[in-house]
Amino acid sequence: MHFLSIPWNPSEVLFSLGPIQIRYYSLMFIIAFSLGYYILKKMYEHANVKLEYLDSLFMYSVIATLLGARLGAVIFYDWHYYQDHLIEILLPIKEDPNAALFGFINGYKFTGFAGLASHGGAIGVIFAMYLHRRKHQYKSLLWILDRIVVPVAIGGAFVRLGNFFNSEIVGTYTNSDFGVIFKANGDTLPRHPAQLYEAICYVILFVILWFLYWKTDKKEKPGYLFGLFLVLLWTIRFFVEFVKKAQVDTREDWLLSTGQWLSIPFVIVGLYFMLRKTNNTTPETAKS
Repeated sequence: MHFLSIPWNPSEVLFSLGPIQIRYYSLMFIIAFSLGYYILKKMYEHANVKLEYLDSLFMYSVIATLLGARLGAVIFYDWHYYQDHLIEILLPIKEDPNAALFGFINGYKFTGFAGLASHGGAIGVIFAMYLHRRKHQYKSLLWILDRIVVPVAIGGAFVRLGNFFNSEIVGTYTNSDFGVIFKANGDTLPRHPAQLYEAICYVILFVILWFLYWKTDKKEKPGYLFGLFLVLLWTIRFFVEFVKKAQVDTREDWLLSTGQWLSIPFVIVGLYFMLRKTNNTTPETAKS
């Protein structure tokens, strides 16, 4: 008996509408995006930037996050499977010879959108911000990135809570009485709740960025907050990976995990933006 451990076996589904299931994971994404919009609205109002730009930014962000994260999961973690199941990459279905999608499409079942990678999401958002800035000529790309990373930090915490509800991205066994027993995965021994470790760290990261944005002049150095975000977030990810179960079984004996290898370039880029010299230390004027 593990008296100091927490058995965890919640339902992943909040409620169902026919074959469509609304999951806690989806709810966490909705909260993350909604809160992100609210935070950015405060920043744009404070900078006297038209909110019509924010509406466009929000749409770019949502699409880029989901598409980038999905493609990241496919390419970085499971390409050997999806190269033979291309239809499953962007559709919420999976091949199943015993199922019938919507009752008449044989051979497929509805799964919902699952399988996302944060590294892919990060790349997607950065690229989307470039496209957004190219279409809407206001401020600079770094000005936008310095602000969007603040809500992204707290959004990451909600996403990891969603992973916790799904009993996915679990940690390694603690080899003690402490930890969480993910019964949905068939576990009988406690593991590190790696999702909660990350979620707590992302909340702290959000507080740091929020404080620096509103209480210091760091936001006036283009790229500094963006760089700090990259350094801290991917450093957090790098170290949490040490107590995280390998997401690809064949990579368990790697010196560093896939997530760690992918995090290193982001940290290096972040250090560049933090340490680079810039003469532009004054606030930019928004176009009216």
